[in-house]
Formats: sequence, C-alpha cells, structure tokens
Amino acid sequence: MTNRSELTAIILAGGKSSRMGEDKALILIQGVPLLQRIYKIAEDCAATVYVVTPWEQRYQHILPPNCQFIKEAPLFAGPLIGFAQGLAQVQTDWVLLLACDLPKLRVEALQEWANQLDDVRTSAIATLAHHIKGWEPLCGFYRRSCLPDLNEYINQGGRSFQQWLNQHPVQVLPLTEPGMLFNCNTPDDLANLN
Repeated sequence: MTNRSELTAIILAGGKSSRMGEDKALILIQGVPLLQRIYKIAEDCAATVYVVTPWEQRYQHILPPNCQFIKEAPLFAGPLIGFAQGLAQVQTDWVLLLACDLPKLRVEALQEWANQLDDVRTSAIATLAHHIKGWEPLCGFYRRSCLPDLNEYINQGGRSFQQWLNQHPVQVLPLTEPGMLFNCNTPDDLANLN
C-alpha cells in the first residue's frame, strides 16, 4: 500500500487552451478554478505537488503559498517535455501525473489506484488507463526511473506520449468510471459538463 509520503504529483498547466478560447486552468467549476480543484486532489494523494507551467504568476493567487512551481521552457513545448522537466525534480519512486483540465477527477479513484502500486510489475514504467485510442498518459502513475529513457526519447526528437509509451511495458489501470478522465477542451465540453 502506497501512502501519501511515498508519492509526488506533477500537474501540467502549460497548454495554449486555444480550443477553449480562454485559460482552461482558470475556468470555474462549481465556483472553483479548475487548476485549484486538481491541485487539491493531488495534495490529497501526494506529499509533494509540482505545477509545471510557464505562467507561475498567473496561478499563484489560486494555489497555496507552499505550491512548488516548475517553470516550463520553452513555451508550448508540449506535455511530454513538461513532464520530463517535472520528473527531474521528483525524489519518490512513483509520481502521479495529472493534466489541469480534468473536471470529473475523483480523489477516491486515484487513492485506490495508488494503493495498487506495490502490485505493479517491476518491468512496467507506468500504470495507466487504456482505451480504444491508446493510453491516458495525463492521469496515471509513472516510475521516476523512466526519466533517463524519457530524456533520450525527447533528445531524439520524440514528442508523442503514445509513441513513447508504446515502446515500453505499461500496466493497465482498472477504469471503472471512464467519465472521470473527461478532458474539458472546448466551450461545448464545458457546456456539456454535468
């Protein structure tokens, strides 16, 4: 059973939000900015939470004073590079990676998954949900030990989470509530959020 002190969380908040037309991280869901909601969930799962973003000043007022920001650079380099930059700071064996645009995320489901990390086979670099389009890379658990391989992939020009993950053993997480991983990317997504 993995407890909070054995986990670090990384939240990615560096996207353009171009399809939404406004910063997704600041969109209010039940009166609370989306990034703030995700941060609280991450904090309930992990002792240390990093927010990878180029816009620390934009988010400081909605996150706790002890929030640890990692400056994403270059701008809009993509989630894989943001993850690598965050992972370089991690000290725990496991890291919970979260996107900032998951309004239906449930802390209980993440905690249940975290409790299964001891059972993940040692060859697996991650444990993630899987669907017909591939892996769900922005809500799941990664071993810190995957960083050298990730950096090598990035240095060779790789930018796709799916392609990188498909080169390695990944253990499938049981996803009993697929709606939990709903990404809020467009105004229509926001309007249909129930």
